[in-house]
Amino acid sequence: MPPAATHTDEAFDHDAALHACARGDRNALRRIYEVEARFLLGVALRIVRDRAAAEDVLHDAFISIWSRSPSFDGRRGSGRGWIYSVVRYAALNRVRDGAHEVVQDESVREAHDAQAALVAWNERGSEWERQATLGRLGHCLEQLDPERRTCLLHAYLDGCSHSEIATRVQAPLGTVKAWIQRGLRALRECMQ
Repeated sequence: MPPAATHTDEAFDHDAALHACARGDRNALRRIYEVEARFLLGVALRIVRDRAAAEDVLHDAFISIWSRSPSFDGRRGSGRGWIYSVVRYAALNRVRDGAHEVVQDESVREAHDAQAALVAWNERGSEWERQATLGRLGHCLEQLDPERRTCLLHAYLDGCSHSEIATRVQAPLGTVKAWIQRGLRALRECMQ
């Protein structure tokens, strides 16, 4: 499913569109696709590194968005963040093991929440607030052990799966998962 060639509608209400999908409104899903598909394809492509596979991921993610839209809760994060997280984890799962369902273990949920928070954070606030927070984030990242920092950066900047990170840092998979979990916890504490 190639992305639509329409322009981005900055006033698009992602939350309302997801609620409409939950009520069975197929036009709402089409509008989400028109507004976000090219950007979502970029997210998937960055992770799976193959155009055809990224298009398959996007197709599967939109099926998941449609079927899981009743579970969207705007109090827990933005609709746009939720949509991007669905695509990101569909792509990570494709890379990890070819599965098309989102794995729901604790580390994936934590990573999902962190990614959704990042997207929501980018949508809100002034540039000055973002720069202030980024400065604080940089300080907090510097406080982490180098292994934890490296694993977090591979996960969130490079879009690597846990097994890819384990290969890159030459550490056991369980250790990498623990470093990521502890690193996220330490960042949360430092940022408060």
